[in-house]
Amino acid sequence: MTFIAIVDGAITTVALPSIADQFDLTTAALDGVVVVYPVCLAMAIPASAWLVERLGAKRVLLTALAAFLGSSLLCGTAAGLAELVTYRAFQGLSAGILFPASAALLFATFDSGEQVRISRYMIIPQQMAPAAAPILGGLLVDHLSWRWVFYVNLPVGVPVVLFGMLFLAERRGRPPGRFDLTGLLLSATGLGAAMFGVCEGPNRGWTSPPVVTTLLLGAIGLAAAVVFELRTAEPLLKLRLFADRLFRDTNLVNLVGLIPILGAMYLGPLFLQEAQGRTALESGTSTFPEAFGVLLTVQVAAALYARVGPRVIVGCGLSGVAVVLLLFSTCDENTGLWTFRAYMFLLGIAMGGVFMPTTVASLANIARHDLAQASTLNTVVRQTGGALAPAAVTTVLVLSTPATASSAPPISAYHNAYLALAAIAAATAAFAFTLPDAAARAAARTTTTARSTPHRSQHENAH
Repeated sequence: MTFIAIVDGAITTVALPSIADQFDLTTAALDGVVVVYPVCLAMAIPASAWLVERLGAKRVLLTALAAFLGSSLLCGTAAGLAELVTYRAFQGLSAGILFPASAALLFATFDSGEQVRISRYMIIPQQMAPAAAPILGGLLVDHLSWRWVFYVNLPVGVPVVLFGMLFLAERRGRPPGRFDLTGLLLSATGLGAAMFGVCEGPNRGWTSPPVVTTLLLGAIGLAAAVVFELRTAEPLLKLRLFADRLFRDTNLVNLVGLIPILGAMYLGPLFLQEAQGRTALESGTSTFPEAFGVLLTVQVAAALYARVGPRVIVGCGLSGVAVVLLLFSTCDENTGLWTFRAYMFLLGIAMGGVFMPTTVASLANIARHDLAQASTLNTVVRQTGGALAPAAVTTVLVLSTPATASSAPPISAYHNAYLALAAIAAATAAFAFTLPDAAARAAARTTTTARSTPHRSQHENAH
């Protein structure tokens, strides 16, 4: 499920030139097809926790996935730009429910120690999806048509829905209170407007009226939502959870730490295709090694989590990200593909020490009945960091490109972007080493002990 939604968010950009040709439009005119997805996703996230508590995680999850598949089918049948943008909006809304609901079901089913072990497998679709999307999209567009970047969700997603109906167990939290409509309107407006401004800022210019207006609207909406939710007895977004330092700090690490990580993933293909003139296939196969690095490190991080703790793992991971980004800043027109692939693999190794530990540790002090709310807030943070990453990269590239340049940014602009990302990673690493992770280590050790005790007892009884 996660694989499908992540791929769809990234694969559409590959099909834009083909869509523009069929609809007789410029690629720039299709900007709405890309931007509407994260905007609507952000607007739907606040309602997810209430829906999970009201209807149950299984029902919400499968309904959201079915809606996502239905909107994917509609996207593939779109006869014009207006239809395609509308159907993409429905895709974003369903994905905004899908992500938090799947996380809430996972964390309500398994305890802290089990979450660490399961992360070894969950990381596979999460990392393979963004790495595989450009390659898969290029093959589908070249050999079938752009419509198949949407149709491809169906043969994967329909069996998942059927499997979930048969085998997923229902998990419910405590019954929710009255639906917080005011909180939804404020948070959805604020998140949607802010997401639009962040996504469009690099393209339209940060001082353009639409961007300034939406960023201001987003800031006002989010500020009003914070004030209202903190004063409401039954808020849609339980912001009081941020009073817990471990939850707050791990989310801050996720928010800022995602900028250099996802920024590097966004910058790599640009460097290869624009600065070095590589093909899309060469670019896709050169960024893909990152996924293998992540998969390798997660196995080690999961094994060390209870013993070492997330503070050391995350701090070392982000420090490694900073070092590898410095290596990237030395690349030029003559850097070979295998050198770039080696750097991507090293980046993945460093990244693998960030994602799982921060997510599991963030929930160490959270009561089970608040897991849906915590998962929703985690998703808001990750989606915000994911939007800030390309915006930060594009902004540095624009500022580093001479006004007289009529083509792609010069090599020095890419160097500056990598150096800026390295600085952010280093600062976040320093903060990560201050995480108060005693509770996270204790929760993981307690779970491990509880699992092993019955086995020891049975062994002792045998003697």
